[in-house]
Amino acid sequence: MALAGEGPAVLLLHGFPHTWQLWTRVMGPLAEHHRVIAPDLRGAGASTRAADGYDAGTLASDAEALLDALAVRSAAVVGIDAGTPPAFLLAMRRPDLVRRLVVMESLLGGLPGAEEFLARGAPWWFGFHAVPGLAETVLTGHEDRYVDWFLGTGSLGEGVDPAVRDAFVRAYTGAEALRCAFSYYRALPASSEQVREAVAGGRLTVPAMAIGAHPVGRSLERQLRPVADHLVGHLIEDCGHIIPLHRPERLLDLLEPFLAAPRTAHGR
Repeated sequence: MALAGEGPAVLLLHGFPHTWQLWTRVMGPLAEHHRVIAPDLRGAGASTRAADGYDAGTLASDAEALLDALAVRSAAVVGIDAGTPPAFLLAMRRPDLVRRLVVMESLLGGLPGAEEFLARGAPWWFGFHAVPGLAETVLTGHEDRYVDWFLGTGSLGEGVDPAVRDAFVRAYTGAEALRCAFSYYRALPASSEQVREAVAGGRLTVPAMAIGAHPVGRSLERQLRPVADHLVGHLIEDCGHIIPLHRPERLLDLLEPFLAAPRTAHGR
């Protein structure tokens, strides 16, 4: 986990195959005005290789417990990829705790709005990762090439800083590290049901921003639009999936004013 800065808290939740270092190019600027909290999610990086608990609901509880341990009473929560569903569920459960919500490059279960993105089915690796025991057996010893593929694709071929790349490879090397990573995908049915139940029982009242790039685009925004009271959406052109590493300046142009916006008449 990385901590930086002082001020209103901002919790950053990464995805796969990332660690907290996904945020290295945006943490410094954010820390000029915020207390930035960037953990390794359950089973990733320096966190414990938990046997289970990779569903979005448990991950949201992890985030809530972390904020409580740090004595944070109000935080903006920013999630990307696998960090998006737990960020969303935390905002749904605890609008008193989550000041603002930013979600990026992910889908929220089977909520309507992602039909165009899913017209040809889910990305190929979802099925590969979902089969218990398969992907970690196949990939052990080849983790660097696998991580490199995601980083290259996620940056439209431009790649990322070698030090960050090496940190990601170390974090996902070994069968146990891979098992934890793929457990997120194996928990997707449970996570999807948790999202469905959340929107069936209420609305997203926290001011929210959905940011898309390639390949998700505006699908997440379209999923959120019917269930969110206060939503803004943005599409970053010429940007790959790993927005914080690929186009950090453009991300900051959106994040900084949104996080700094004054409280609304609703007190948020």
